[in-house]
Amino acid sequence: MLIPGGVNSPVRAMKAVGLDPLFVERACGSRIYDADGNEFVDFVGSYGPAILGHADSQVTAAIAQQSLSGLSFGAPTALEVELARLICSAVQGADEVRLLSSGTEAAMTAIRIARAATGRDKIIKFDGCYHGHSDALLVRAGSGGMTLGVPDSAGVPGGLAAMTLIADFNSIESVSRCFATAGSAIAAVIVEPVAANMGVVAPKPGFLSELAQIAHRAGALVICDEVITGFRLRFGSVSQMLGIVPDLIMLGKIIGGGMPIGAVAGRRELMDLLAPAGPVYQAGTLSGNPISVRAGFQTLKLLQAPATYQRLETLGARLEDGMRAALDRAGALGCVNRVGSLLTMFLGIDRVENAADARRADTNRFAAFFRGLIARGVYIAPSQFEAMFISLSHTPEDIDRTIDAIGAALKQTP
Repeated sequence: MLIPGGVNSPVRAMKAVGLDPLFVERACGSRIYDADGNEFVDFVGSYGPAILGHADSQVTAAIAQQSLSGLSFGAPTALEVELARLICSAVQGADEVRLLSSGTEAAMTAIRIARAATGRDKIIKFDGCYHGHSDALLVRAGSGGMTLGVPDSAGVPGGLAAMTLIADFNSIESVSRCFATAGSAIAAVIVEPVAANMGVVAPKPGFLSELAQIAHRAGALVICDEVITGFRLRFGSVSQMLGIVPDLIMLGKIIGGGMPIGAVAGRRELMDLLAPAGPVYQAGTLSGNPISVRAGFQTLKLLQAPATYQRLETLGARLEDGMRAALDRAGALGCVNRVGSLLTMFLGIDRVENAADARRADTNRFAAFFRGLIARGVYIAPSQFEAMFISLSHTPEDIDRTIDAIGAALKQTP
């Protein structure tokens, strides 16, 4: 084997669903095609970036045009400034933005800023939330680690893991306990405003605003990880819709239009702690890569079209209703969590509000359900703990075909 485990990111291995990896040859719109020539309606969407659908003609044309001028310069470009201006105008609380190459870098950078700003070392994260694979954040992480049953990672020094306190999503009491125990040492709370790496879990009303109040009273910052939700649920940040203006916001995925990217945005006095303006060092050879920036800029411009998010909401509601009806017809125990164009069907459990609930889902039944969908030409993430992503290229007919496939797969799932 030339690649460890045969894949370059663990969830792609399909180990959890008992299949070999799906090798994709091409994708267009709402469809992907594997190396064997099979066609699938795709609800993975590269785990979020493909909100327009795959290979959007205007985005690919912009990338092709940019490539003629060069792939990477290691120097500033005017387009970086334009993308930064567009992001800052759309995201409340974003005075400045630093472009990076991944969501993992965004988390590392945001935490480093928070520690420098507060002079404190500890952070709070939530069980089941995933913020990339940096050492301090691979503690009770979601996404691939949750899928493979790995709560932590080998190779993470105990001293670093000890700096991360764990709270329960949707539990203000657990946040209060962390601050009661170590409040004067906590630099920041990092949270997905809508969790999407334990499966989709919406925050309870008031949870985020109360979390921010507790943190700020203790002198800690709030970091919202919107790598998935940023520009997916509205044009800009979903945090402000949910009653919170974080001190720092992480972005990624959609702002790169399918190309590698990450970003940290926030108040000027915090962002100006970054070198060369301040003492917090962060650097990256491909930060602000012109191909990624051009793809992202074109994507965001297209997302500004009227009724964009209304269309995504309508498609999401249609799929949610169909999934619930399919569960009822099959007499299957399960629930559907949805926020906008993000949704997850959990099997074997009637409610999911946090990671502990999600872990009680029937992963064996999900594996059989997944195989049933693949056999019927529908591709979702090969994990009970990932989201389905709806794109603007999905049609009502795609949704109805998917609902039919879900119903048939549920009836044949033991």
